Amino acid sequence: MKSILRPNISLNVRRSTPEVIAPSEPTPHEVKSMSDIDNQTPLKFYSPGVHFYCADPSKGSEVNPADVIKVALAKALVYYYPIAGRLREQSQGKLVVDCTGEGAMFVEAHADVNLEYLGDPITPPFPFIDQLHFDSELMGPGVVDQPLLYVQVTHFKCGGFSFALKICHIIADAHGAVQFLTAIGELARGADQPSVFPVWDRHLLLARDPPAPTHIHREFEPIEDATQEDYDIVLKTPPANLVYRSFLFGPEEISALLKYVQTLGSMSFVSRFDLITAAVWRSRTIALNYSPDSEIRVQFPVSSRGKMDPPLPTGFYGNAFARAVAFSKAGILSSSPLEYALKLVKEAKARATASDFLQSLADLTVLRRRPEMMVARTFLVSDVSRAGFQGVDFGWGEGMYGAKPFPWTVTFYSSFKNSVGEEVVVVPMSLPEQAMETFKAEMESLIQA
Repeated sequence: MKSILRPNISLNVRRSTPEVIAPSEPTPHEVKSMSDIDNQTPLKFYSPGVHFYCADPSKGSEVNPADVIKVALAKALVYYYPIAGRLREQSQGKLVVDCTGEGAMFVEAHADVNLEYLGDPITPPFPFIDQLHFDSELMGPGVVDQPLLYVQVTHFKCGGFSFALKICHIIADAHGAVQFLTAIGELARGADQPSVFPVWDRHLLLARDPPAPTHIHREFEPIEDATQEDYDIVLKTPPANLVYRSFLFGPEEISALLKYVQTLGSMSFVSRFDLITAAVWRSRTIALNYSPDSEIRVQFPVSSRGKMDPPLPTGFYGNAFARAVAFSKAGILSSSPLEYALKLVKEAKARATASDFLQSLADLTVLRRRPEMMVARTFLVSDVSRAGFQGVDFGWGEGMYGAKPFPWTVTFYSSFKNSVGEEVVVVPMSLPEQAMETFKAEMESLIQA
């Protein structure tokens, strides 16, 4: 099992004065309604992303990537003008976008090291990530009446740079964020307009009247013997007391895990995500030594794009995902073969991809007035390895790394190409030291068995 231990390295980053990037042309000043999928309480936060790019000797030192990106961002905001606006809260907590055209926040920065200092390959966890992101807290708490997008471009001594963003999750999911970033990249490379035009159409994901949920949405249901304060042990541990390690899943590791599928019969088709999540969830449960009778969960988002009837239009960049939740008694999950965890993950995904599941979620969100998400004893994962983040090109080619960083509370799967061109999935993990050693040993036993 290939893994990379991440030391707690730090950077000395010098930031310039932040500036506001407004749309480069006048845009409509209007109020846009959000969908009831957008309007979920768990989405009221800034979703981070980070991209790293090598220097391009052909451009010379006179071409400043920060200047190129600022100009392209201003052009992109003409098309995506709601992102230049501000969220406003109406009755009963309902949010709308006031399309004021105020713009996004941008800051240029310089780091005192070369990119190679960050690792080879550059993969999460990134203990230094806060240094590369705009500190959105400077603008005030929460997301209402605040900028919806923060961008920081950081130059490294070698000539490479990072592009880090925080975008309010209310306005876009991972698919929508990639669509927006792709538009910035196209405009930065000289295109007259984006290849995909944005579509708002948030009315397509409104609750019915009256709302009538047809499914159980377990992410909002408490565990019977737990309280909201009974968080996963990792969420209760200060980040400084955790060990950070990346686990790499290339063709060899995926092939090793596939041998566990043979006994699943009709469930024999499993995705790469299914395999990795089942193995990581089971190994992590063993490592954290839960009480055998404790209910534990794994939760992950599942896109509803392509699964709805009628389908969402091309260019829709709002939130269009539901959460799948698999659950088990810790003792059963730990003592059962990997096939058991695989079966639970696949069943959870099947429930969340039912054609009416997202409509049911919209109905429940309104019926229960946008409830909080239950995270007691819950391992949160999200696969963005195929979302397209790494392909975002501002004129310096495909990124060395492009995806979500590792924000400690959620494990994001990302990917990179190794030296022979194979795609490798990166699973960052943070655990107390002894638990990390147990987790590593469990993962190795699955791969090597």
